[in-house]
Amino acid sequence: MNDKMRYLVKEWVEPIIIAVILALIIRTFVVQAFKIPTGSMRMTLVEGDRILVNKFIYRFKQPERGDVIVFISPEDKKKDFIKRLVGLPGETIQISNGAILINNNPIEKDSKLSQWHYYNRGDFGVEGENVTIPKDAYFVLGDNSVSSRDSRYWGFMPKKYLLGKAMLIYWPPNRIRIIK
Repeated sequence: MNDKMRYLVKEWVEPIIIAVILALIIRTFVVQAFKIPTGSMRMTLVEGDRILVNKFIYRFKQPERGDVIVFISPEDKKKDFIKRLVGLPGETIQISNGAILINNNPIEKDSKLSQWHYYNRGDFGVEGENVTIPKDAYFVLGDNSVSSRDSRYWGFMPKKYLLGKAMLIYWPPNRIRIIK
């Protein structure tokens, strides 16, 4: 290999390869960008929002009720879903008159979940019926429960399908904000 070729490899090819490897590592383990395809999380997230998801956070802390999470769809493993985490492992959940009851107690008034009206739909969202969440699973709902396919229909989201916590809307510019 002549000096000019060595120079090109050292100055151009090597940094590009390193950048690609670092990008793959960051995307796989730290943060990933997603685009919101549907209105199931309106008004928190709207169609076309681009978000960053922290894939690292749940290695150090447990998911909390109210977190907006991204996970592999229990119905179609090729799709990723975004919903709000409502029920934790071992709890009983009930949707009654648009409100969520956890272990037969209403959600606190200042909770992230108290601002939404949840409709009774599907096999797991029957009015007045308690559903117990398995040990390694969560119950998730879309904020726009009129048009959300979520745990009310397909049941529980296995813990192993959890990809990360939605942290930030970064596009479009007029919607840039921290996701709550």
